Amino acid sequence: MADLSGFPIASRWPAQHPDRIQLYSLNTPNGVKASILLEETGLPYEAHLVDIMENESHLPEFLALNPNGKIPAIIDPDGPGGKPLALFESGAILLYLADKTGKFIPDDAAARWETIQWVFFQMASIGPMFGQVGFFNKFAGKEYEDKRPLQRYVKESKRLLGVLDGRLAGRDWIMGDAYTIADIATLGWVDNLITFYEARELVGFDDFGNVAAWLQRGLARPAVQQGLKIPSRG
Repeated sequence: MADLSGFPIASRWPAQHPDRIQLYSLNTPNGVKASILLEETGLPYEAHLVDIMENESHLPEFLALNPNGKIPAIIDPDGPGGKPLALFESGAILLYLADKTGKFIPDDAAARWETIQWVFFQMASIGPMFGQVGFFNKFAGKEYEDKRPLQRYVKESKRLLGVLDGRLAGRDWIMGDAYTIADIATLGWVDNLITFYEARELVGFDDFGNVAAWLQRGLARPAVQQGLKIPSRG
């Protein structure tokens, strides 16, 4: 049986199944990247709810694993060389789990790097911009009298949706016929933009038909539906 006692986070969120991948997360657009891929791969894992609304990601035990205080984070008791591996940053987790299983990332070197570039596109552009739309449209920012920040982020989000829409022209998935971690990285953010962030009309989402069709294909996957719920506050 794996020994996770060396990780302070295990004292705050004890493992019932220490031989499984330990997921510390919440079902936010970043958090569900890890849970969706874990569901898609079938890797055994144990999910622990880290309630960011209660500032749990800034508890000392969590910061010992991720000093940046963000979810998701994982511990793989069977990491490289058979040793436990702690990992944070959702993009890094996607790449690690894809490599570990040999799934959802191409074997061909050129296609692999093309997939990785679209993961980085989500990490660097779609996530930060859509998140700002959410802040200024639904949360505290909606009370700001100056609407220029909201307008700036809406404009940029429309541009990014256009980039994604163009990429998906004639393709089922971002990489064509193959569903990959590029799709997994992006699906939760696009879904969140038009549901939880209530920005469907604001960003003119229905003008991006390729994105809309892609999102429906993604949401139809059972692993995506399951991953979007894990872990939730209920």
